[in-house]
Amino acid sequence: MGYDTGTEKLLVEFEDHIAFLTFNDPAKHNPLSREVREALPPTLRALQADPEVRVVVITGAGGKAFVSGADISEFASQRTTPEARAAYDRAAADSGRAWSALEKPVLAMIQGFCMGGGLLTALQADIRIASDESQFGIPAAKLGLGYGFGGVETLIEHVGPAWAAEILFSARRFSAQEALRIGLVNHVVKGGDIKEAVVDLARAISENAPLTVMACKAAIRAALQDPDRRDLKRVTEMVEACFRSEDYREGQAAFLEKRSPKFTGR
Repeated sequence: MGYDTGTEKLLVEFEDHIAFLTFNDPAKHNPLSREVREALPPTLRALQADPEVRVVVITGAGGKAFVSGADISEFASQRTTPEARAAYDRAAADSGRAWSALEKPVLAMIQGFCMGGGLLTALQADIRIASDESQFGIPAAKLGLGYGFGGVETLIEHVGPAWAAEILFSARRFSAQEALRIGLVNHVVKGGDIKEAVVDLARAISENAPLTVMACKAAIRAALQDPDRRDLKRVTEMVEACFRSEDYREGQAAFLEKRSPKFTGR
């Protein structure tokens, strides 16, 4: 069972408290088509609102691509005139807001191509696990398109300015091992082992106290922001909610009774 996202090119399925969000257009290497871009924000908002969802795993169908980036066949109609580019940028901003509003931990399971907008999508995840045959890159300089500040800023946050410069200036493809070395991904595993590795980690996270995990995510995000943009009041409130929760009492009881805790998120 899953949500109806409004398109077969974006699927949501559930396994216990884990939601799998799959970009599903493998014949075209799972591009960020207009159809997908429009479906993504309401889907992310639904995942945030669902109390049963504790972890979100994002991936691409077919095993040959995570997300290959924007659909280049749409560029002529959607990224040429100033008006069309403005509409494209508004849709991108809506997606950005939806990702920012998602307080639950996100894992990216990356196989094959992870290019352009696909790489920026992967960077929305808190943790990224890649198969050893994955390839990464941002080909904007080979296409002649302008690359917005938001994308550059996100890239710098993860790899620093020097590696961001090489990724953007060269427009070359980086191997999974290079991506690991420069900080684009957390782990690289053999292709046949990646789902097990991701699900094991997602399950371990989902079994932890949800309020604690979300408070930690909020604090990590705040630490990466400029001091004048940090919502530390919100972080403090989330930390305080942990101490007032039933899960805090359950965690102590489970420790004293030498058993695994059963957290409810309350």
